[in-house]
Amino acid sequence: MRVIFFIDQISTWTGKLFAWAILILTFVVSYEVFMRYVMGAPTTWAYDTSYMLYGTLFMMSGAYALAHNAHVRADVVSRYFPTRVQAGLELALYLVFFYPGILALLFYGWDFFAISYRQNEHSSYTPGGPPIWPYKFVIPACAALLALQGLAEVSRCVLCLRHGKWPRRLGDVEEIAIPINKEAEIKAAQEQSKEPRQ
Repeated sequence: MRVIFFIDQISTWTGKLFAWAILILTFVVSYEVFMRYVMGAPTTWAYDTSYMLYGTLFMMSGAYALAHNAHVRADVVSRYFPTRVQAGLELALYLVFFYPGILALLFYGWDFFAISYRQNEHSSYTPGGPPIWPYKFVIPACAALLALQGLAEVSRCVLCLRHGKWPRRLGDVEEIAIPINKEAEIKAAQEQSKEPRQ
């Protein structure tokens, strides 16, 4: 469990670090709007900066979301399966779909970055655009973090298959049904205690 939590903490720390990009992105877009519509002097760099920041924020938060079980899931039916069946199904999906996709993203993303770096590629959207290869490096970096977090998730599935219950998570993101169910249980217990005994 220590190794799983260590990987979770790496993903969490990375997600929280790159979450600051939203503030920089907000400043860049606000500055561009002000310069364009108030001062009548649009910038040449804001468009490139904004899509690079947004893409980086989106990609680098993937491992964070996976660590905290916050990805959107189509588990309408599988949530009613026994715990071991859920774990087996998730393990199969990680091995058949997740890892082949992530490894392809890592392999081809690295090539994509390396070619851009060797050519010292710059953005073609604006004249004298900024270098784009640092942004392309985010692709293999994101894939590496997702692959690492995937190891923790696969380990959780294996532990669940062994012990019959899901191991704990760091708990930064909680499914909305959990607090609602707890609240309903508390209310039901209070109402039962108020009922007169016969």
